[in-house]
Amino acid sequence: MEILLGLIVGAVIGLGIHFALPHRGERGVALAPFAGAAASAVSWTALTWAGLTVASPLLWLVAIAAPALTTLVLIPLLSRTRVRRDATDRAHLGI
Repeated sequence: MEILLGLIVGAVIGLGIHFALPHRGERGVALAPFAGAAASAVSWTALTWAGLTVASPLLWLVAIAAPALTTLVLIPLLSRTRVRRDATDRAHLGI
């Protein structure tokens, strides 16, 4: 049940990064929150299996850092790829 805290933290961080980065119109509004929640869930699960509890500051630090790093790397990469592919398609179609 405590993993929900990690999922919510990851989704909120992803949502904040979605609005902080450019090219919002080229990607869906749910992509960054889902990526953040997934990164937080994976790291939270791995660390709880390793024996950390909610009382451990390391668990919370990783639950905050993992979605931030994941979305800060993934979202600009996907956005640039989408912008480049859209430009290629427009040129190909003569639009």
